[in-house]
This record gives sequence, structure tokens and C-alpha cells, in this order.
Amino acid sequence: MNVGEIHISLISDEGLLEISKKHLNHDDYTDVITFDYSTQNTIHCDIAVSTDRVSENAHNEGVSIENELARVMIHGILHCVGFNDKTEGDKRIMRSKENELLKLFHVEQKSTPSDV
Repeated sequence: MNVGEIHISLISDEGLLEISKKHLNHDDYTDVITFDYSTQNTIHCDIAVSTDRVSENAHNEGVSIENELARVMIHGILHCVGFNDKTEGDKRIMRSKENELLKLFHVEQKSTPSDV
């Protein structure tokens, strides 16, 4: 598969909530929304990320903000190549793939004093 255009927008909780309401008819906070325009051979997508959720998730998981941001971006892209997270089994597979790909970023998997 080829990589086409991947646009990533970093926005607030409220901004992502508005997108979620408008395009998905969901009224709850989330960390990432992916709009997949991929063709059979090329990945194209828009990914919207809540910086508020990324920060809170990082704190809750004890990881750096950079690590969590990379994970969320990977998560969005994984949706474009056929991964889902609808069931518990799908979520486990998705998280495993996220962790595998995070290693390619060379991002520390632990929190740093500046994140506390």
C-alpha cells in the first residue's frame, strides 16, 4: 500500500466534540477521529486529535505526552489500513499493533518529570 496524504489536526476537546457531533452523531469526548478516504492502493485520511485527551491519557497511563500523541496518531492511521476497535478482541489487536509501531518512533515508554 502507498502512502498518499495524511492530514493531522491537533485541536481541543471541544473542537473534537463538535466534529464528532456533526459528522458521527456522537456526543462524547474521544481522543481521535479518523476520516478515511483511502483507495485500494493508497492511504489518504484526515485525523483529528484532542490535545486535551492526549494530555489526560498520558497522565493516566504514566507515559509522556509525546508517546501518547504518537500512539493516537498511529491509532488513526491503523483505522485506514483495516484495523478496528469495536470489540474487546479488536481493541487488544489494535493496542498490540500500536505498541509494535510505537517502537519505530524511538519514544520512551515511561513518564518524564516534566509530565508530572
